[in-house]
Amino acid sequence: MALTGKQKAATLLMSLDTVTAAELLKGIEPEEIQDIAMELARIDASEQHNNKEQAKVTQEFFNSLRKKEAPRFSMKAFFNDMLVKALGKEQADQIQSQIKKVSKQKELFMSIRSASTDELVLALEGEHPQSIAVVLSELAPKKSQEVLTLLGEEVRLKAVCKMTNPDSIGVVVKHRIATLVNERLKSIKGETLVVHAGQQGQSLRKLAIMLSGLEKELRDQLLGEISKHDEETGKMVRNLMITWEDILSIADRSLQEALRTIESSKLAIALYGADEEITQRIRSNISERIVTMLDEEASLMQEPLEKEILDAREEVVQPLREANEEGKLRFVGR
Repeated sequence: MALTGKQKAATLLMSLDTVTAAELLKGIEPEEIQDIAMELARIDASEQHNNKEQAKVTQEFFNSLRKKEAPRFSMKAFFNDMLVKALGKEQADQIQSQIKKVSKQKELFMSIRSASTDELVLALEGEHPQSIAVVLSELAPKKSQEVLTLLGEEVRLKAVCKMTNPDSIGVVVKHRIATLVNERLKSIKGETLVVHAGQQGQSLRKLAIMLSGLEKELRDQLLGEISKHDEETGKMVRNLMITWEDILSIADRSLQEALRTIESSKLAIALYGADEEITQRIRSNISERIVTMLDEEASLMQEPLEKEILDAREEVVQPLREANEEGKLRFVGR
């Protein structure tokens, strides 16, 4: 169904920053503002915000300004007559010029949003973490997370820090960043990364370790965003925060509390073929009685299947993950 004039006005305002939107509405009759505000509230409440529709409306209005032709919808009455009536022709023209600049900026980032994950990773290679943070903040959360996991470990950490502690970035700087990234995207159009499953797992592991070092509130917020847009990936990242190999870096008290909940038979399976250092770390954090029971279980046990070993180790790690989720897990080095 075609949008009405007021629906298009509301859609266009949603694509602008608050300063520009406020300038547009300055001097307009309260009744008109109320109608558009109601339309904005309806779109927000219905959660029917459509990026493609927004881009289409923005482009349509931008084209009308560029061609100096009246739009096909009631934007002329809303953005021309009312602005001229409220502010005068000269000031109305200045505001329209601002809108044109903002529309150009939005158009640049629309091209970036439509690029593939591989193209974005290649385009951002070697860029300053601040520039990467600006681009990531303009992407949908899921794509932003996909790009983030494929970046180098050092630049990934710096970019996340920039996103969580944003500096004031002006419109001109954003425009320059968007222009540069778009130029690089044009030169690598269609190129892809070769990422094997093992490499992706390593990237998620690095992301998990990085997130685990953040404050619990911020960490949970970021994990929530990942899970909201990709539940399976969110679960993987949570699990990768604490793995079997991390037992070496967990403080004695935390390890002791977790091991108390594990049956000796399950622990014996988990330790089958385990690294000697991990085996000694566990044995030194259980009582002599449990050590004796563990040795008895090991002497009577048949060779377990690989799946049984992995399942047993997951069972040992689970209470450690739960303690980490609650912010109670202590480390001695990582």
